[in-house]
Amino acid sequence: MDLNGIHGLRRIVHVNLKIVRKRWPSLLIVAVCALCAVVSVSCSSHEKAPPQEQRRQAPSGSTAAPTTVPPESDKRPAIVTFGDSLTAGVAARSYPENLQDLLDQNGLRFRVDNQGVSGDTTSDGLARIENVIAEHPALVILEFGGNDGLRGIPVEATQKNLEDIIKQLKGAGIPVVLLGITLPPNYGPDYVKPFTAMFPDLARQVHLTYMPFLLVHVYQHPEWMQPDGIHPNGEGNKVVASDVFQLIRPILTRRHR
Repeated sequence: MDLNGIHGLRRIVHVNLKIVRKRWPSLLIVAVCALCAVVSVSCSSHEKAPPQEQRRQAPSGSTAAPTTVPPESDKRPAIVTFGDSLTAGVAARSYPENLQDLLDQNGLRFRVDNQGVSGDTTSDGLARIENVIAEHPALVILEFGGNDGLRGIPVEATQKNLEDIIKQLKGAGIPVVLLGITLPPNYGPDYVKPFTAMFPDLARQVHLTYMPFLLVHVYQHPEWMQPDGIHPNGEGNKVVASDVFQLIRPILTRRHR
């Protein structure tokens, strides 16, 4: 651009600045009005957002879903089944689910809270004992030890963990029933024998109702066991539930009197 062009551009800018100064109040009003229009549109859009969200959530081809009221909490006293995979269940219905059926069928108004976790050892159970105590259950059915045995954890350590679990539950005024377990004979008699004896010994020491071997009526029936030979299947869990029910029924009946 040459010198004459530069001088011409300066004159145009000077003239336009004068126009802006003269018209500044009008331009300010126009700008404020435009801003108000934008805010109004934005607010209107936000006010309509919830119905749009509801329409997105409604099933296709239907109107907005009606508001649902959550069911009332189950006020029946809890029975906590506390253990590992034998409690949690690995196929079909777990023994605690079948136990709930038996309670209902016999008019015993308790709800079963299954707090079994597959793979848990007695140490894991001890670490989450506060969750059980927080439930304020009427009874705890305690089943741990199988994973300790399969990992070769010293029997003394397993027993100590079980003692601590029971001590904390009884200290909170919660009744406890103990379910025993054993191990395959290939673990050797020097380990299997004290391991199996640990449950009745512990039950006698702390005066607990107990079952020496949870799978006593199931493990010799392949049709009631999983292919792993360790866990019951759906039919086997019905048998386990029946055995547990017979064990705890006198305790629950006394509570109902």
